[in-house]
Amino acid sequence: MTLLADVVDVLDGLWPAATAEPSDAVGPVCGDPHSPVRRVLFAVDPVDVVVDEALEWGAQLVVTHHPLYLSGTTSVYGGSPKGGVVQRLVAGGSALFVAHTNADVAVDGVSAALADAIGLVDATPLRPSPPRVLLDRWVVYVPGDDADAVLDAMVAAGAGQVADYERCAFSVEGTATFLPRDRAEAGARADVAERRLEVTAPRALRAAVAAAVVASHPYEAPVADVLETVPLPDGTGLGRVGQLPRALPLAEFAARVAAQLPATAGGVRVAGDPQRLVHRVAVCGGAGDSLLSQAAAAGVDAYVTGDLRHHRASESLGAGLPALVDPGHWASEWPWLPRAAAALAAALGPATVETRVSARVTDPWTLHVPTREESR
Repeated sequence: MTLLADVVDVLDGLWPAATAEPSDAVGPVCGDPHSPVRRVLFAVDPVDVVVDEALEWGAQLVVTHHPLYLSGTTSVYGGSPKGGVVQRLVAGGSALFVAHTNADVAVDGVSAALADAIGLVDATPLRPSPPRVLLDRWVVYVPGDDADAVLDAMVAAGAGQVADYERCAFSVEGTATFLPRDRAEAGARADVAERRLEVTAPRALRAAVAAAVVASHPYEAPVADVLETVPLPDGTGLGRVGQLPRALPLAEFAARVAAQLPATAGGVRVAGDPQRLVHRVAVCGGAGDSLLSQAAAAGVDAYVTGDLRHHRASESLGAGLPALVDPGHWASEWPWLPRAAAALAAALGPATVETRVSARVTDPWTLHVPTREESR
């Protein structure tokens, strides 16, 4: 039997809360951690029609992309829209879990799914995530008999932690040579068997590790080097930028976007010359006008995202700037749901839980009325 707590642990592993924006509200919202979970429904929004589907299907857990309480709350009163969602889920034996900006930046996250849906290849983050921990590499030379004591002191100060392992270090034996400056011993060269220790430590702990080396080392003036490591990109970040297999006119590319994403009343808005060739493309699932400058700097022909505002869009058009394709917020995020459901099923085992992706359109815009010019 799989408990909610077990599923939450897996979801946290797939989309770690630590990768979410500091102001975000991700993770479990409601539910009994000791209750069994057999069915999990995935949806973009935690709204009434999604709750309807969850309860009708008998889901014990709903996973949504958008938070229910992004700005926090002091009440789950059932007479309010958000409180009503909580009360209905709890009464129906269903829990709620949110993966928001932590799913946005994931390697296989929201924007990656959007890029795949519209056929981009070789997509990489438009704005790569900064490294969560900057590391120093410590190189310390110490007499062989004292090496373990020095290493232990450095580890106690926070060094030597790599993934799920601790006291991680490398050492090699060698010979140190020096001449004492004391006149009484002038000319008496000393050769000492030493070990070269290499240990990594978070840069924020540099002072603590230095103090540990000085306190534990047998020499008056320990010999140590501190090297700042350069973090390698890990594939996480906001948005994606890639290429179409072949260039398409903007009008044809926009039609392709519309065909590959769920239909909504608002459809797809396009800004730019319909005949402009589109080859290099940037995307950002959801509201992405904050990345307009990064898209322009990436030299793309078109930028696909939702919720583009009039002034921001107007200011971002012109010579050398990308065309804009806006399929709407909800539609641009929906492609992540099937792969999120598949990732959970794979992590737990297909026989453990049954997953479903909600196809109910929760885009808030429910009707599109053509203008007189458009209807001719």
